[in-house]
Amino acid sequence: MNTLVTFSAAIIFAFSGFTSEVSNEKNPAATIEIEQPVRTIVINSNDQMRFDTNEIKVKAGEKIKLTLNHTGKMAKNVMGHNFVLLTKGTDVNKFGRAAMDEKENEYIPSTGVIAHTKLIGGGESTTIEFTAPAKGTYDFVCSFPGHYSIMKGKFIVE
Repeated sequence: MNTLVTFSAAIIFAFSGFTSEVSNEKNPAATIEIEQPVRTIVINSNDQMRFDTNEIKVKAGEKIKLTLNHTGKMAKNVMGHNFVLLTKGTDVNKFGRAAMDEKENEYIPSTGVIAHTKLIGGGESTTIEFTAPAKGTYDFVCSFPGHYSIMKGKFIVE
């Protein structure tokens, strides 16, 4: 009977996108975990140092797949853009000044960052995946030198 249950569960999981976990051989009852859907977010940036959004709302713990497009034509070394999600309470101005000294790290300081994309130039795109942090309001910026004062927004986690 246990073999039949396990086999039936395996077939259901294979065709439904569920994951399963067997606790141990002494207790062969399977637990079903439903894979959390991924929330897709697309942000466009341009040669005028602008994101096309200044507010993103998500749910706490939500899986995020964020794509940043650079719709401009200028090269990365002249008009590079990235998306940097800052930890709650990070001083944006202080972070932006620190980023200027991090050229070898694509202008990403080692502290104050939850998630970030790579630096891209005109016509390029980059995608990252991360889990939304705890409820609250977080800042996001482009950390290319001087961009943080204009290219910024709020990442609101409900």
